[in-house]
Amino acid sequence: MDTLLLIKIIIMGIVEGLTEFLPISSTGHLIVAGSLLNFTGEKVKVFEIVIQAGAMLAVCWEYRLRIWRVIRHFSSDHAARRFVANLLVAFLPAVVLGLMFGKLIKAHLFAPIPVALAFIIGAFVILIVEKRNRLATAELRIQTVEEMTLLDAFKVGCAQCFALIPGTSRSGASIIGAMAFGFSRQAATEFSFFLAIPTLFGATIYSLYKERALLSLADLPMFGVGALAAFISAFFCVRWLLRYISSHDFTIFAWYRIVFGTLILITAATGWVEWVE
Repeated sequence: MDTLLLIKIIIMGIVEGLTEFLPISSTGHLIVAGSLLNFTGEKVKVFEIVIQAGAMLAVCWEYRLRIWRVIRHFSSDHAARRFVANLLVAFLPAVVLGLMFGKLIKAHLFAPIPVALAFIIGAFVILIVEKRNRLATAELRIQTVEEMTLLDAFKVGCAQCFALIPGTSRSGASIIGAMAFGFSRQAATEFSFFLAIPTLFGATIYSLYKERALLSLADLPMFGVGALAAFISAFFCVRWLLRYISSHDFTIFAWYRIVFGTLILITAATGWVEWVE
């Protein structure tokens, strides 16, 4: 592996880890970063899915005690079984729609300009939901993940489906969707973290199986380094986000999305950056 390729892999891993659990779209950032780095192609798309699993492992590590407790008491604890059931119910909508429309979405929307538009539209959704929640704090139905019902989980799962559009953000769709359905900011964020585990794990397995003809043992160092970079950066990002939301809302991320998306549109319109699609 040459030095330039190694640098690109590490940068992509760091970008994934820093953006996966923030409502700013990891996929959108990876598309833009890959275009700027000239790091594109079918194998790179598989690489981007694999490093998402590295970020997912950071959540597993952060919540390892809670996850172990659920596994250990699954057969005897109703709360543990309900928690798992909620995750499965929330996970399924994206699986169904992803299998139905995944190819169509990749063919037409995995490019910087559609990503930029999704960034800006998603920002206004965040601003609207945050404003509504500030006015209705006392009316929030769900303060903790344990208070969720299967219907609540299904609603959040449907909201996560919007993340199939690159630039929307999986975490953003699930967090802001949950908040729109009456979750507290803390409960919405925590459930989004847990929902990432089956979502990203499933996407990794499916992608590796589907694109197995493109892969070889020679790809393991590239995937390993990228996943490690994603794990480390995601670990620090998750811990920071948990502290941040205890006293802040998501408005700053909305403005970031507007600025980021606008810059992409301006550079594309003026020709300052030749975006690779």
